[in-house]
Amino acid sequence: MTFRMDPRAKLYLLLLANLMLLFHVGTGAEAAATALCLLLFFLSGKARAGVQLSVLYFGLLAVDLFVVPRAGESVLLNLLSLVSVGVRMMLPCIITGAYAFSTTTVGELTAALRRMHLPESIIIPCAVVVRFFPTVGEDYRHIRAAMALRGIAAGRGALLRHPVQSLEYILMPLLMNSNNVAQDLSAAALTKGIGLPGRHTCMTELRLTAWDFLYPALCTLPLLWKVVTLL
Repeated sequence: MTFRMDPRAKLYLLLLANLMLLFHVGTGAEAAATALCLLLFFLSGKARAGVQLSVLYFGLLAVDLFVVPRAGESVLLNLLSLVSVGVRMMLPCIITGAYAFSTTTVGELTAALRRMHLPESIIIPCAVVVRFFPTVGEDYRHIRAAMALRGIAAGRGALLRHPVQSLEYILMPLLMNSNNVAQDLSAAALTKGIGLPGRHTCMTELRLTAWDFLYPALCTLPLLWKVVTLL
């Protein structure tokens, strides 16, 4: 049995990650909170994504701790430090967002937002966005496969080895198709009656458990500790 967290608790974790970035809580507090968020991938049965994101985050953290102090006058090391620190500080937001949207269905998100009494003008775009990125990702794989059959930008690292071909034959068709995907998803959501006035029913039952309060509170402790130390 995998760990299930209420969508409202996931949205709080996403807000918490953005607050840590906004207030720049420091490396220690950030690493502790991010490690707790990464643990959710393993508890939810997404170990592969958890391992990949853990290697990326803690690899950049190691660069920040051991390379940045030794950068000195080296232009290359200073550039590496700049990139590693900037990406690392953004990763908690990416990690919590990836966990929230990869483990939440459209129905769960819609039900949670309605439980929070948000207006339909916010709920409808959120429901469309949750389905938009997986659909665009699938279209990207289909375009890559079609171009690879024609010998265009084939193989791994094609975006770097053949940037002009990739831009012309892969990225441009993908961007043009993304507009159609957004319109189709919006029409599908409205066809299902998501924008109708009145009270909506939902087959998804949401119930906050003790873990939905305890785990977010545990993730908040590093931020609170940093705020208390600054007072």
